[in-house]
Amino acid sequence: MAGQVRIGTSGWVYPTWRRGAFYPEGLVQRRELEHISRLMTSVELNGSFYSLQRPSSYRAWVAQTPDDFVFAVKGGRFITHLKQLRDVEVPLANFFASGVLALEHKLGPFLWQLPPRTAYDPDRLATFFDLLPRTTGEAAKLAENHDERLPDERALVTTEVDLPLRHALEVRHETFLTGEFHDLLRAHGIALVVSHSAGRFPYLDDVTADFAYLRLHGNQALYVGSYTDAELDHWADRVREWAATRDVYAYFDNDTDAAAPHDAVRLAARLGRDA
Repeated sequence: MAGQVRIGTSGWVYPTWRRGAFYPEGLVQRRELEHISRLMTSVELNGSFYSLQRPSSYRAWVAQTPDDFVFAVKGGRFITHLKQLRDVEVPLANFFASGVLALEHKLGPFLWQLPPRTAYDPDRLATFFDLLPRTTGEAAKLAENHDERLPDERALVTTEVDLPLRHALEVRHETFLTGEFHDLLRAHGIALVVSHSAGRFPYLDDVTADFAYLRLHGNQALYVGSYTDAELDHWADRVREWAATRDVYAYFDNDTDAAAPHDAVRLAARLGRDA
């Protein structure tokens, strides 16, 4: 396959994964990232969605994972859910100043997830896309504009190397079911998240950037149920198809009953990956 394939889970801190359900009996919580990063090649970092993290946290996550491990970073809900992408210049600066640049070469794509109530608005989207930094150097420059919500002593506004950045968008409103939306993503180099939600939200299946981004939220309901062998065979075929020409990131979010990490390992095995 021409592109790199990274398979993982959406987050790694779940009580239901403990006591032998996925994490070995007796494994202390502070070693859970270390454990899961030896079984898969990437995870989505969810804490960044709920609140601004600290540079020290990002540095700790880097130290706990192998050198070739990659984090996808979920954009802050203050930007996507509360502001709904409106007037987000300063919130974006705060987000990029919060420590994400400390991930350095382990920084993968940014995931921007819109809430179900947010309808398609091409002008709002285009304005947001134009604000997004496309390199770590641009991100550091943007981070300098953070406000008092993120004090200087908590901010990281420098980067050691200038690396390209990728962005993916997940949508959940039926008005996005239009070819115009896909054209807008392509024009800005933003990946459309192929999101399987057991029929809960509209399903969009297209590749709009130089990488593909897949999220599997559950085969029975949101966050519930293990994918069947036939379903994983299907998704393995899709990943192979995408990977012929580009990198692929795939994450399982069916976390409620600890299915996600097991399904990630099963999908990796189908693709001939070491799990």
